[in-house]
Amino acid sequence: MRYAYPAIFKNEKKQVLVRVPDLPGTFTYGSDLPDAVYMAQDAASMWLWDAENGGEEIPAPSSLAEIGLGLTKKEYCSIIVADTDEYRRKHDTRAVKKTLSIPAWLNYEAERANAPFSQLLQESLKRYLQLT
Repeated sequence: MRYAYPAIFKNEKKQVLVRVPDLPGTFTYGSDLPDAVYMAQDAASMWLWDAENGGEEIPAPSSLAEIGLGLTKKEYCSIIVADTDEYRRKHDTRAVKKTLSIPAWLNYEAERANAPFSQLLQESLKRYLQLT
């Protein structure tokens, strides 16, 4: 599910601080504005994903006008988008059964060596996808 919430950004020394007032405890930062936006989207997605999984009520987003009333001169507000479906796809660690085929000789040698098939496949896929 996609959500849109206002986030408050503040330039502080060599980083950009971010908070999402409608999602209690959602604070993060980035090294620059694009990084801060990415981090805010990730933090909000995690908060909302956890609320969805726990059957908790999802707060309604405030309007930019409501949020803007309490800002200091150093702060600015923008809408961020949180996508819990995408977050779930990236962070779901449940095992998924896959059926695959390998040559019989390779299977024989691997079984003789007590090869951990699942672990080796995961490690190989991570290397292939450059995720390590």
